[in-house]
Amino acid sequence: MQLGMVGLGRMGANMTRRLMRGGHQLVVSDLSPEAVKQLAGEGAVGSNSLDDLIRKLKPPRAAWVMVPAGGPTEQTVQQLAHRMQPGDIIIDGGNSYFKDDIRRSKQCREKGIHYVDVGTSGGVWGIDRGYCMMIGGPKEAVQQLDPIFKTLAPGRGEIPRTPGREKLGGTAEEGYIHCGPSGAGHFVKMVHNGIEYGIMQAYAEGFDIFRNASKKDLPEDMRYDLNLADIAEVWRRGSVVSSWLLDLTAMALAENPTLSEYTGFVQDSGEGRWTIQAAIEEAVPAEVLSAALYTRFRSRQEHTFAEKMLSAMRQKFGGHVEPSVVAKTA
Repeated sequence: MQLGMVGLGRMGANMTRRLMRGGHQLVVSDLSPEAVKQLAGEGAVGSNSLDDLIRKLKPPRAAWVMVPAGGPTEQTVQQLAHRMQPGDIIIDGGNSYFKDDIRRSKQCREKGIHYVDVGTSGGVWGIDRGYCMMIGGPKEAVQQLDPIFKTLAPGRGEIPRTPGREKLGGTAEEGYIHCGPSGAGHFVKMVHNGIEYGIMQAYAEGFDIFRNASKKDLPEDMRYDLNLADIAEVWRRGSVVSSWLLDLTAMALAENPTLSEYTGFVQDSGEGRWTIQAAIEEAVPAEVLSAALYTRFRSRQEHTFAEKMLSAMRQKFGGHVEPSVVAKTA
């Protein structure tokens, strides 16, 4: 199948490579001529503009947008919609807000253009492992793109089949699903990333407890000098808390048990915030996911004003002095 790929960053370039390995023809576009040249050298058809990309795609056209969420995606989708014809398909495979998908899909529908949103998970490993995809949009367009999704997806691999799954059918076992109408794909991916925050935070806190188990202010018979890399590794082997995130944790600890090359400044990419907003709109309690998001905010500050307030109140009501103050006066 022929597909246009707009955006050749780490994800877009590797998805292009995986699709070409699967026999698809890719027409590629990027703001960087060097990125286009690189992929053209690997077998893609290069283009020097969106107009050129559209000309090189055969109707009905399909163009996958893989650029940063927000303004870049909005501009690219609008530019493609202005150039495309009825029956063509625009796919947003980034991390867009699902409400933006709903708006864009209505605009595209007025022009007879299909809009498909694809929440894509797999990161830099996806070129070999495959990409898990959560898809929203009109059924006919999703079905038309099925060869693309099937190639990008991991497939069943060696994962044991869920008991009873053989009665259900569908593509979930292949690593992709049509979640529902426009916005549904990015909605599911949004909550996926919110959950990811919570899982990561649980691992991080647990290993921080391990790291501090040898503190000298603990009773001597309660101190443990634990090998964090070994703990992560043994948990990968049959533990109920095993996961790909734990695999990556074990990898990082094996490389450097102190993680000294990291500062602990943790960004959030937007989906965590949107997940909490959705929980508020639905009146659904999400304590763990909220706490994980707030901890990321906390990681970017030396100390918050709220913490200063806590210290001030503790000093006023109980005479408790901050440890740093004690150290300075000792």
